[in-house]
Amino acid sequence: MTIADVANRANVSKTTVSRILNGNYAHTTEQTRDRVLQAIKELDYRPNALAKGLKSMKTNVVGIMLSNLKNPFWSTVLEGVEDTCHDLGYNLMICNSDEDEQLEEEYMREFRMRQVDGVIINPTGKNSPLYDSLIMEQYPIVFINRRVQNENASNVIVDNVKGAYIAVNHLLRYGRRKVAICMYRNAYVSTWKERLEGYKQALLANGFSESDLIIMELEEKADTKKESIIRLLKKHADIDAIFSTNNMITLEVIGALRELNLQVPAQIAVVGYDETVWAKYLDPPLTTIRQPGYQMGQRAAHNLIEMLSGKQRQQAMDMLEPELIVRASCGAIPGDTVLQPN
Repeated sequence: MTIADVANRANVSKTTVSRILNGNYAHTTEQTRDRVLQAIKELDYRPNALAKGLKSMKTNVVGIMLSNLKNPFWSTVLEGVEDTCHDLGYNLMICNSDEDEQLEEEYMREFRMRQVDGVIINPTGKNSPLYDSLIMEQYPIVFINRRVQNENASNVIVDNVKGAYIAVNHLLRYGRRKVAICMYRNAYVSTWKERLEGYKQALLANGFSESDLIIMELEEKADTKKESIIRLLKKHADIDAIFSTNNMITLEVIGALRELNLQVPAQIAVVGYDETVWAKYLDPPLTTIRQPGYQMGQRAAHNLIEMLSGKQRQQAMDMLEPELIVRASCGAIPGDTVLQPN
């Protein structure tokens, strides 16, 4: 059905139909308006969003590009983005770069070809020239969860240094002395660097030295993550706690501990990063650092849409707060308070 069909059914001009579709009733009578609206209902007419967007140079569609949709954390973030977009009259187009910088570049071209109004991106970190060029031309873009090295970027992130510090400090307060950190090996991702920094700060603040650091680095796309953890645990048999920096890593850690018949938390304590729906159902229930994923998605979508309306500057830094959720896997008593970093 076209606007001409509606005009014929209501016995009015296409201009009159167009005015009413756009909420402009100034030059029409109530009777004419009701007749047009009835014709629209009877014909089940729906305006062509693409044609409307081409005319107005606005599609009311925003894109979001994530780096790993297998991680359940992102379903919470997506919910926050989608709810906010829906409330503010925008639709969402979703892509997954799978940590591939070439795919990331390709999807960005696709977003722009399809004339999305702006983009929220969890960047791979490997396309600095692309990010810089988008920021320089003031293309509406918000970077989420990971920082990019451009002072003019709009970022929505969590305080990863603080989150890691709280986790490790908590383990140390309950008597753990050989705390290892388990993380992905990726020099481009700010979250791993920041969580490692928080781990280091906690140990050094509690009287330990650089020689006490035990760092497990895993290849994210390798199928041997559990085996790598097992090898390191055998090499460092005195490890009495593991701080896992990602919920997907945590599952590999738990698998390795079970294979080695190490009891949690009696022999080795575990604290994970990212609160998930399954964390409290593990045996024992998992102590985690909760990231406000829904709030992160809300804030990113809100900032982008404010940017589109000219109400927000391109440059912005939103830093959200992490939270320690205490359960049995760390050997502590749920509800205990923890020391905060200075």
